[in-house]
Order: sequence, then structure tokens, then C-alpha cells
Amino acid sequence: MFELLVALPLLVKAVILGIVEGLTEFLPISSTGHLILASSLLGFKGEKAKLFSVAIQTGAMVAVIVYFRARIGATVAGFGRNRRDTRFAINVLIAFLPAAVLGLLFAKSIKQHLFSPVPVAAAFIVGGLVIMWAEARAARASSAPRIRDIDDLAPLDALKLGLAQAAALIPGTSRSGATIIGGMLFGLSRQVATEFSFFLAIPTLIGAGAYDTWKHRALLEWADLPLFSVGLMVSFISALACVHWLMRFVATHSFVVFAWYRIVFGAVVLITAWTGLVSWAD
Repeated sequence: MFELLVALPLLVKAVILGIVEGLTEFLPISSTGHLILASSLLGFKGEKAKLFSVAIQTGAMVAVIVYFRARIGATVAGFGRNRRDTRFAINVLIAFLPAAVLGLLFAKSIKQHLFSPVPVAAAFIVGGLVIMWAEARAARASSAPRIRDIDDLAPLDALKLGLAQAAALIPGTSRSGATIIGGMLFGLSRQVATEFSFFLAIPTLIGAGAYDTWKHRALLEWADLPLFSVGLMVSFISALACVHWLMRFVATHSFVVFAWYRIVFGAVVLITAWTGLVSWAD
């Protein structure tokens, strides 16, 4: 079976990875971790494969822009003129900076040592346990969340969310998961933390995609255009559907189901790796 996956045409692999990216980018289950595991199963390895995984995140970012186009348009138009819009834009920028700075400092080392299936699986399990703890803590809380509207965020709240997102530099942690769970621990409602994670994704994914593409531009050829185009398009479509679904989901559900998914999936990867049932190549 695994030999068949490796033998799939490149464009089919692009479709599969685009779907994986779009469906996992905004769920607290780690898109990077899933892409590493899926790429390993598909035999899609090497520096160009890593660049592809980062580049197709742009499709997910465009999906967020399309979904929240009204708020984004209002913020751009009101920046410097309207206090609410200016404050919101500054908060997003503040939250973006920790991951940007730490990413520039440690990205190379992280890719060398942690971009492989077994560390990702371990991060899946740890992250799942953290989500369970945070949800149990929220269920025991005797008072309502401190912040129930995204416009009530202060700059210090934004900085805390940015530091939480920076934890996702470790593959398998989940950028959205770290931001959302961090937000809940800092007193945000689940809905506000989820919504802010979407807006924070825009500069984060643009920055990561642009930096990696420019840094590894020598790897790219015109022949790669169909591969990257398909991955971007599929990730956009699947991410748009996921954002629409998740905004409804968080209104009435906790993230415990995602925690169990992370723990079970991570355990399966570790067990199959240790027993040799699956050859999880880096």
C-alpha cells in the first residue's frame, strides 16, 4: 500500500497535501505536523518538498482573507482614522512579532532536528494533553471569560497571544492550537481566541511563505509551477470550507475531540515507528 502512495504522480500528491494543509491549518492539530507525516508516506521528500509545504500555506491564508474580507477591508480603511480599527491592526502586528523574531533565530535548527515524524508525533501527544488540561480548567471556571469581544483585546493580551503562537515553531504543536489554547488560559473566550487566531494567521503565513520562498528561490523552476499552483488552489478551497465550519463549531463545542485525535494519532505514529510497521522516513 505504501509503495502505491510513493508511486502516485506529483500532481496527485499536490492535491493530497493541499487538502491536508487546508483542513488542518486552522484546527488545533498542526498542519505542519500533518504535512510532514503525509509527505513521508507519499515519499515526497527533500528541500523542495519542505518549501512546497510552506508555500501552500498561502492558499489557507487567502481563504481567511476571503472569509473575513469585510472586517479586513474595514480595518485597512479605518487604520489611522478609527480608534477601533487602528487598535485591532496594531494588536495583530504585536502578536505577529514573537513568532517572526524567534522564527528567524531558530528556524534552521528546528528544521534540522524536529522536522521528522517521531518528534512530530510526540508533540501531537503533548499538545493533546495540554488541550485536555485547558478545557478541564475552563469547565471548572466559576466566572465568565475576561474578554468576550475581539475589540476588547489590549496590547498586552496581543503580546501574550503572540508568545503562545511562537510555541508552534515546534512542528506538531499547532499554530492555531497554541494561540487558541493560550488565549483561553489568558482569559479570552473560545470564540474570541479562535477568531483572533485566524487574523493572526494572515501576517504569519505571509511572512513564513515569503521568507522561505525567497531563501530557497534557487530550488524553483518554471516546471514546478503546476505543482505549486495545484497545491495552493486545493489548500485555499479546503481551508475556506474548514474556516466556515470551525466558526460554527466553536460556538457550541470544546476542543476535547481534537485532543483525543492528537493523542491517538501520535500514539499510532510512535507505535508503528518503533515496531517498524511503517517506515517513517524524515
